[in-house]
Amino acid sequence: MKTKIKICGLKRLEDAKYCNEAKPDYVGFVFYKKSRRYVSEEQAGNLKQIILPGIKTVGVFVNENQDFVSEIYNKRIIDIVQLHGGEDEEYIEELRKKIPQAEIWKAFKIRSNNDIEKAKISSADKIMLDNGYGTGESFEWSLIKNIGRDFILAGGLTPENIPKAIEKFKPYAVDISSNVETDGKKDKFKIRAAVKAVREEGVK
Repeated sequence: MKTKIKICGLKRLEDAKYCNEAKPDYVGFVFYKKSRRYVSEEQAGNLKQIILPGIKTVGVFVNENQDFVSEIYNKRIIDIVQLHGGEDEEYIEELRKKIPQAEIWKAFKIRSNNDIEKAKISSADKIMLDNGYGTGESFEWSLIKNIGRDFILAGGLTPENIPKAIEKFKPYAVDISSNVETDGKKDKFKIRAAVKAVREEGVK
């Protein structure tokens, strides 16, 4: 299976246009107000209208009210829900009752083997292994062993190290945000390079 790629943290209409040109598999909208990549429901809706139909939109939430998550999903602003806070199994179970048809991703901050074990048993449809703080830095990749399920790799990925990560770990997808930016804004050339790195590695 070819590894997919998600470009996260779109804010501007230009960001959407850059992604339409590069054609990643997923793009992410961050609904966390403390993030510098935060977008409102209105902003995300406007971006969604521009994004090509073949690119799935992912809403990133951090310990958010479940009714708000459900509302964003039901308005079709997003295709997938990504939970990036301390949401537990009970939270996921309750969210599924509200939007049973939604695909749910759960991100885990990886610091130890114990964090890996927690991720492996999550009831989320897919798990994300991340450094956790949006710093653009990676966690200790040597902790990834025998996951036994689809996972998304995030944190510290660049167009330069993506091929090595794919070859070594064969993730379902890679997620990149800060390292396709220049001066805090999405860079169309870096986005294009990241997507190219994934696609070219996938055809080897």
